[in-house]
Amino acid sequence: MIFRLDGVTKEYSGFRALDDVSVEVEPGSIGLLGPNGAGKSTMIKLLLGLVRLTRGRAEVLGRDVRNAVSIREVVGYMPEDDCYIAGLRGVEIVARTAELAGIPPLTALRRAHEMLDYVQLGESRYREVQTYSTGMKQRIRLAIALVHSPQLVFLDEPTSGMDPDGREQMLELVRDLARNKGVSVVISTHILHDVEACCDAAMILSRGKLLRYDTLENLRRTVDTAVTVRIGGGDSNRLATALRNRGFSAEATSADVVRASGEGDLSGQLLEATLQCGMSLHEITPARNSLEKIFLQSLRDDGASHANS
Repeated sequence: MIFRLDGVTKEYSGFRALDDVSVEVEPGSIGLLGPNGAGKSTMIKLLLGLVRLTRGRAEVLGRDVRNAVSIREVVGYMPEDDCYIAGLRGVEIVARTAELAGIPPLTALRRAHEMLDYVQLGESRYREVQTYSTGMKQRIRLAIALVHSPQLVFLDEPTSGMDPDGREQMLELVRDLARNKGVSVVISTHILHDVEACCDAAMILSRGKLLRYDTLENLRRTVDTAVTVRIGGGDSNRLATALRNRGFSAEATSADVVRASGEGDLSGQLLEATLQCGMSLHEITPARNSLEKIFLQSLRDDGASHANS
């Protein structure tokens, strides 16, 4: 478990930014999703020990968030906004950040060089940071977040403003951290594709409440239960009619393909229906739900619940 929230509520002057959130998050790469004002930034600040709880309890890597110094020893943070000091070269700012984390100067300098090589800024290490492009500034923020060898790192909009090549390079670094370096990553982003590209799980927040937290594999099963059926030796329209007569939704999408959905033993009924129609069943493919569909359905469900409360 990388962090746990137990009945966490955070209020600002009567506004409830987090509302009784309870969750235990497993190691790996996790996408933190939600519309503006959902509570994402508040959750990250709370887990970093930057804001105090109103109610509840929270732990990061087994450490109480009320002990902020202890948390920052093992956690890295990559903010969305620029966090460099004008006039400093790349290697200088990363090394100074390492020293602030308690690393001796010579070791800090060595770590700075290693991190700049890792984020592919080795050739620009002696340039002043304000001369970097947007993508380079994003990568140096990642180097700063990693220089003290954290076990967990929070990334706030890590690909914001980057071109397609830069985005893919950043996502590859995120994948490498979680899969090969043993560093858990929480990515707060509005770009759903980025989460699909590099995350194992996702958390969806809205109005300060946690709507969903699960692996992407499990989440994709919860929105669309339809299957695509490919047949041989028959008319797809006839099969669709047979399935509708059995209480399922079905439509022929081509001469040999039917899309079907419904409650109950759909696979078993498909087999019986194809035999009844004198056809052969070649393939059944479950629908693949996009993260966008999951995200929008979660928000719709929350909106309906809020309207009825």
